[in-house]
Amino acid sequence: MTSKTQSSEAQQTTDHAAIRKWVDERSGQPATVKATEEDGHAGILRIDFDPPDEGLDRIGWGEFFEKFDQADNAFLHQDRTSDGKLSCFHKFVRR
Repeated sequence: MTSKTQSSEAQQTTDHAAIRKWVDERSGQPATVKATEEDGHAGILRIDFDPPDEGLDRIGWGEFFEKFDQADNAFLHQDRTSDGKLSCFHKFVRR
């Protein structure tokens, strides 16, 4: 599910390849919030950009998408800001 609007507006997707492409284009890494991890399982999902956030643990894409799908999430993101710059705005939302 992907909705396309103006590039400065938010778009929503559940497509793993589209999410990974968006993150890779911004040199981000899949991550989880350290304080929310339990019994070795990923906690709240985040995307970590450089410089690395000390409160996050970077994880692999497999673990990231497993947690993403289990939580029935969608990825809300913006491609460009209103002035045309590459945007890093994103958040995870329930479908």
